[in-house]
Amino acid sequence: MGQSIKDVMSSDPCTIDADKSVAYAAKMMRDEDVGLAPIVEGDKLIGMLTDRDIAIRVVAEGKDPDQVTVREVASKQVVTVDPQQDLAEALRIMAKHQVRRLPVVEEDGRLVGVVAQADVAREGDDKETGQLVQEISQ
Repeated sequence: MGQSIKDVMSSDPCTIDADKSVAYAAKMMRDEDVGLAPIVEGDKLIGMLTDRDIAIRVVAEGKDPDQVTVREVASKQVVTVDPQQDLAEALRIMAKHQVRRLPVVEEDGRLVGVVAQADVAREGDDKETGQLVQEISQ
């Protein structure tokens, strides 16, 4: 593919501070029209929150979203990529971990962007992108 992740990633993603409430996070995600938000302490990535996390770990458990912090329910085992890696590597990582979005993190842990399946599809090789979608969806 040749292109690096930094060439196609979405820079400056909307992040949520780890100590904010889930209700705050849900409103921000609604307003930004996103289903996933990076969770940060300062500028360091510490987790990811999805709309599914909110539904399963808060709503389905009967917890009060105004009382639960994002830190308590966010996924902490996060697969990341380096902005210098190429798109082919991002494809492999997405397929291996069956994820549609990867946070882009510098060596020091600083979040600098997010690369999504759609970003790769716009810039990548059609055949390779088709294989990625198939592998992620299995």
